[in-house]
Amino acid sequence: MIPIHYEPCHTAAMKLTRRIRVLALCAVLVSGGAAAAEPAPDPELREALRQAASESASFADRFHAEVWLTDMSRRLARQVKDPEERIELLTLVHLEAARVELPPELVLAVIEVESNFDRYAVSVAGALGLMQVMPFWLNEIGRPDDNLLHTDTNLRYGCTILRFYLDKEKGDLRRALGRYNGSLGKRKYPNKVIDKLSKKWFQA
Repeated sequence: MIPIHYEPCHTAAMKLTRRIRVLALCAVLVSGGAAAAEPAPDPELREALRQAASESASFADRFHAEVWLTDMSRRLARQVKDPEERIELLTLVHLEAARVELPPELVLAVIEVESNFDRYAVSVAGALGLMQVMPFWLNEIGRPDDNLLHTDTNLRYGCTILRFYLDKEKGDLRRALGRYNGSLGKRKYPNKVIDKLSKKWFQA
């Protein structure tokens, strides 16, 4: 098991550490800044995205998924008003998070910080959708027709890249989030995500 690194005084981070250990996480997608942070597309990330784009995923535990969907739907109600849309989005988040062994609550926290659940969000750098994926990846992996404004496609790319960075940083969530945002070494973005995670998405 690769250790997860957090500040001992940060209760939320410690809770997440335990969660990630239980899920056996080691470590993805790129927000607007993350794409710009790399001098060139990482060939390993390119291959991870290429493979992810052709895979399918399903719930490993349907009962757990139903309980989780009910709880998370209540928490998401302020931002996504339509109940059917909420369930559809949460189902896709759960599927894609499970596929790469990420806590789905972490994915929700990233989405909230990146786009506030606006699937049509476009950043000043051109990043698209819920997880703010940079469109250059489509050509990098030979899938130029993929639509990053489609929720399932955006989540597939985003979760794959986030996982990749978590692996790259040997389980250090703060550094992985910094890479995702293109702000490695700075605390603002990782703190925002962990704050959302602990106060909204990862409550007991």
